[in-house]
Amino acid sequence: MPDVPGELSSALTIGALLLLFVFSWIAVGPMPVVARWMARLCLIGLAMLPFIMISTFDVPRSPPKSAGAPPPPVVAEGPKDSEPRPPITSELPPGELSSPAPAPSVPPPSAEAPPSLPPELEQAPAPGAPPPPAAPAPKPAPPAVEEPTRGLGSPPTSTAESETDGAVKPKPDDMAEPAPPPPPAPAPGAAPEADKTDWDVVPVFFGTDRAESPNDKRLDYGADRGRKLTMGRALVTVPKAHEVPAIERPWAIRIPYFGITLYEEAEDPKKHFTMQELKRLSKEEFLALVRERLAKSAAFKDHALVFVHGFNTMFDNAVYRTAQIAYDLKFDGAPFLYSWPSGGGVASYTYDRESAGQAVPYMREFLDMVVKETGAKSVSVIAHSMGNQPTLQVLKDIKSSSPPGVVISQIILAAPDVDRDNFENIAKDIQGLANGITLYASSSDKALNVSRRFHGGVPRAGDVPATGPLVVPGIDTIDVTAASTDSLGLNHSGYAENNALLNDIQLLIQTGERPPEKRIPILERVPGPKGDYWRYPVKP
Repeated sequence: MPDVPGELSSALTIGALLLLFVFSWIAVGPMPVVARWMARLCLIGLAMLPFIMISTFDVPRSPPKSAGAPPPPVVAEGPKDSEPRPPITSELPPGELSSPAPAPSVPPPSAEAPPSLPPELEQAPAPGAPPPPAAPAPKPAPPAVEEPTRGLGSPPTSTAESETDGAVKPKPDDMAEPAPPPPPAPAPGAAPEADKTDWDVVPVFFGTDRAESPNDKRLDYGADRGRKLTMGRALVTVPKAHEVPAIERPWAIRIPYFGITLYEEAEDPKKHFTMQELKRLSKEEFLALVRERLAKSAAFKDHALVFVHGFNTMFDNAVYRTAQIAYDLKFDGAPFLYSWPSGGGVASYTYDRESAGQAVPYMREFLDMVVKETGAKSVSVIAHSMGNQPTLQVLKDIKSSSPPGVVISQIILAAPDVDRDNFENIAKDIQGLANGITLYASSSDKALNVSRRFHGGVPRAGDVPATGPLVVPGIDTIDVTAASTDSLGLNHSGYAENNALLNDIQLLIQTGERPPEKRIPILERVPGPKGDYWRYPVKP
C-alpha cells in the first residue's frame, strides 16, 4: 500500500509536466486565438502544481503504521537490563517470560486462591477478576487481566515458578484467542448502517434521442444522434454533506480538446453526486414507475417537473443537474429530464445548435407523454440556454394541436439562447398554454455573449443589453444579473447555482404567485417602453 501513493504522486507530477508541454506546443501555433486560450490553460496547469506537491508530501504518512510493529522488540530490551520491573514484563511477548516476571504479582488476593490449581488458571482469573475483564482497555486493567496467570504462579515457591514456566506458555495463546474476535465483530455490523445514512437517492426519469455509447461497465449515452426516443430512469445519490446549490463531483486533471484524463479522484457517495443506477425502460415500465413516484408526493402533489438542458452538456451532467435542482427545491414530485445530443464541448456550438433543432419531434413525443399519460395534474417546464430552441418549438406545436384541456402549470425560460425576434413570435403563439411564463435574463452570461457575436451582434433573448432585457406581453421578465454575477460562468448555469433564483423557482412552481414582487419582495419593478420588468437590486 505505501507504494501506491508514491506512484500516484509521480504520475501526477509527470502528467502535469506533460500537460504544460502540450499547452506550450499548441500555444506556438499560427492561430493567435488558440494560442491565447492555450496560454490561459497553461496558467491553470501551473496552478495545479501546489496540489500535486501536497499529494507528494502526504506519502510519508503511511509508513508510520508499519513502523508501529517494531516497538515490541524495543520494549523487550528494557526488561533485560532491569528485571524487577513488573509493568514492562506485562508487555513482553510470552516467549520472553522469566522468573523475575512472576515475582511482581501486584494483586495478592487473587494469587492466594490459584496455588492449589495452577493448571486451571483460566478459571482462576475469572472469579478473582470480575472487575478486570471490563477494564482491559484502561491502563491499570491490562496488567491485571493478562498477567494474572503469571501473578498466580509467582506466589508459590521456586518450584511453583517452574510450573508456571510450563503453564504460562500455553496460557497467552489461550488468552489471545478470545481477545481478537470481539473487535472485528461489532465493526462490520455497524459500518453498513452508518453508510446508509450518508446520502439520499433522487430518481430522474429521462428521455433522450442520443445514441448509446459503448461502455462495458454501464449504460451510457454520448454526443451522437440516435434518431429515436429512448426512455429510462436514473437513480442519483446526493451526499448529506451537499452544499446548496453545488454539484459535488470528483476532481480530475484532463487535457482539454484531447479527451485525455491524467488523474481522476475516485467517486464516493458520501462526498459526491454519483450514478447509482441507469436503466433503459419500456414505455409501460416507465409510466408505472412515474405513477408510483407521483402517488407518494406530498409537498408537490401530483406535480411533474421537466428540465431541458442547454449547450455544452453531456448526458451525465444533465442528469446530475436535474437531480440537484429537484433536491435543492425539495421537490418530491416526479423530476423529468429531456437530454438532446449536445456535443459537450465549447467548440461544439454549431453542432449543438443543429442537434437541438433536429430533436424537436422526439422531445414532442416525450412531453406529450408526460402531460397526457403519467397522471400528473401539474406540469412545469424549465428550459435552459440553447435548450429553449427545441422547447419553444415543441410548446408551440402542443398549443396548436392539443385539446383545450391541456394546460401546463409554469414555463421557466432560463438564459434562453434564442434570437430575440424569433422568441417574440413564438411567445405570442404559446400564450394561454401555461398558467405563467417567466424569463430569466442576465448581462453577465458569457456563453450568451459568445452566441451574440456568433450571430452577428444581435442580442439573444436571455441578454440584458444597454436598452434593457426583452419584454414580451404575457411573460414576466426578471433581470438576474445582480443575483448571479458570481455564479454565471461559461457553462451559464446561474439559474441553478444561485440560492436566490432557486428560492424564486421553488415558490413559482409551488404557488404560481404573480407578479414576481409578491414572491420575492426585494425585486425592483422597472418600467420600460414595452412594459415593466423586474430585477434584483444591485448589491452596494
